[in-house]
Amino acid sequence: MEETLRVLALRLGEALSARGWLLGCAESCTGGLLSSVLTDAPGASAWFAGAVVAYANGVKRDVLGVSQAVLDAKGAVSRESVLAMTRGARGVLRVDAAIAISGVAGPSGGTPQKPVGTVWMAWEGPDFTDVQRFQFAGDRLAVKRLAVAAAMEGLLARALQTAGPEG
Repeated sequence: MEETLRVLALRLGEALSARGWLLGCAESCTGGLLSSVLTDAPGASAWFAGAVVAYANGVKRDVLGVSQAVLDAKGAVSRESVLAMTRGARGVLRVDAAIAISGVAGPSGGTPQKPVGTVWMAWEGPDFTDVQRFQFAGDRLAVKRLAVAAAMEGLLARALQTAGPEG
């Protein structure tokens, strides 16, 4: 899995550089793992600005602008929360593209509606906003690693898609 993450980070960095995009992240359940993997890539400073590790709801609210109403009604692990997190990350970090991740990594904290392994992600760029729900299997570290891989794959696909025939 580490090699997969390393290759994905390199490919994502190339795609972001080709588009001229600067990336920022808003991470909750991954706790900074995405940022760590991204900054392991040589030359990451050319395309990665930074991240907000918003593990607590107060950080999601006060730093990223997730409304308390969304947190109360939908919860931190929701479509609405990751959309607000990605928009907040773009604004706070002043970046072209952002990834937001919020989920239940386990081993506890799951509910029937949001079992362990439930992860919501949002990707936002100059000409796209997308959200997706995932259900990952495995222990806490496996869920975090799978989420990081899916986050990079998701932005890579969108960066390549918007690049057009020359990109």
